[in-house]
Amino acid sequence: MIDSKLLEKYDVPCPRYTSYPTVPYWNDSPTEGEWIASLNRAFDKKNASWSLYIHIPFCETLCTYCGCNTIITKAHSREDEYCELLLKEWSNYKEKVPSIKNAPIRQIHLGGGTPTFLSAENLKRVLKPILDEVPKANEHFEASIEVDPRRTRYDQIKALREIGFNRISLGVQDFNFEVQKLVNRIQPFDITKNITDQCRDLGYESINFDLIYGLPRQTMERMKHTVEKTLELRPDRIALYSLAIVPWIKPAQRIFKDEDLPEPADKRALYEYSREELIKNGYIEIGMDHFALPTDSMAKAMETGELHRNFMGYMDFRTDVLLGLGVSSISETPDCFHQNEKVFPVYKKRVNTGEVPTLRGHKLTEDDQFYREQILKFMTQFQVELHNDQQKVDVESFLKELIADELIYFDDLTMKVSEKGKPFLRNACMALDKRLREDKPKSKVFSQSV
Repeated sequence: MIDSKLLEKYDVPCPRYTSYPTVPYWNDSPTEGEWIASLNRAFDKKNASWSLYIHIPFCETLCTYCGCNTIITKAHSREDEYCELLLKEWSNYKEKVPSIKNAPIRQIHLGGGTPTFLSAENLKRVLKPILDEVPKANEHFEASIEVDPRRTRYDQIKALREIGFNRISLGVQDFNFEVQKLVNRIQPFDITKNITDQCRDLGYESINFDLIYGLPRQTMERMKHTVEKTLELRPDRIALYSLAIVPWIKPAQRIFKDEDLPEPADKRALYEYSREELIKNGYIEIGMDHFALPTDSMAKAMETGELHRNFMGYMDFRTDVLLGLGVSSISETPDCFHQNEKVFPVYKKRVNTGEVPTLRGHKLTEDDQFYREQILKFMTQFQVELHNDQQKVDVESFLKELIADELIYFDDLTMKVSEKGKPFLRNACMALDKRLREDKPKSKVFSQSV
């Protein structure tokens, strides 16, 4: 069991480290020419491989906990226009980065919003031209999608399976009606069970459930119910996320009353219980807030040292490029981050004129690249070799409390996380975050660590 006093002690604002530098520290955006040059350098590399992320922003209703970039609408007439924009953006990249058509794609992932807002026909309309135009990697190819079980039909998951999709992530969050009502997401258990069964019958290799702890009126009794129902369906992977309270970014969260949210100690207890139950029932803890059955490729990737982490979360492998299409999507090369416009009319105008619809990004310095690799290794392997004795002294000083509490320890220059230190991985990563340490935020920009 986790010491609740430690959870309280280290429950502080902290980055999630899906990138380094973290987004608030992006301060050197690339021009279109610099971004295209970065892509060309990466794709011109011998044996380059890449991943593709496509963002579908539409949702029919707003889940009040959500921190994603969404467009709330029931107008499915908007599908056609958006599909054309995605294909136009893809065409623009093919023209500016010619070698993209020759590099093997290892992964394609659809996120949102609600990707299954698109009909089965429109999903194929976007995906087939891309998958038909580029070679798939000889090694395991992964195609995955995030779905809202309330908005997903059998013909959609069947169409996706037919064009090669093999992994699916189901938004569950919580199985209790009272909690679902407060977050505006009524999703009876049978809906989740039916789509889980359908995906297994269709041959999807891996099924993930997204769960959230810390939701309004989520008591220990209700959390136990959610974990029990999850274990009944036994998904291959589970993402157990803390509710990130960021009303300064997502005003819809102001709908919550303070008294509806669990007290910090109660929220930490929800996490502690859930983590222990998942481990007890055979799941392996993967990095931070992820769990997988030993037979799942993510658990195997952790064993072999191939586990990777990027804006899409934990991945089975690493590619040279992550290319994002769609409004607000994020891309990554070895030396650059790039995010598309978040405002739909601006994104639309720029794509239609043949531009790269850049909102912001960051050109990584040599220092950035060095610390990114250290943080990435630490987030995926629970250990990292420090550069030299000077860095070790600095890190030891910064983490003296975590070391005293036996959460972090050292083997010569290698910094390691103890078993009881795993829930505090984000806290320990701050020791390697040079930008954060040199320029602490003047206001609250990160969610709590627990």
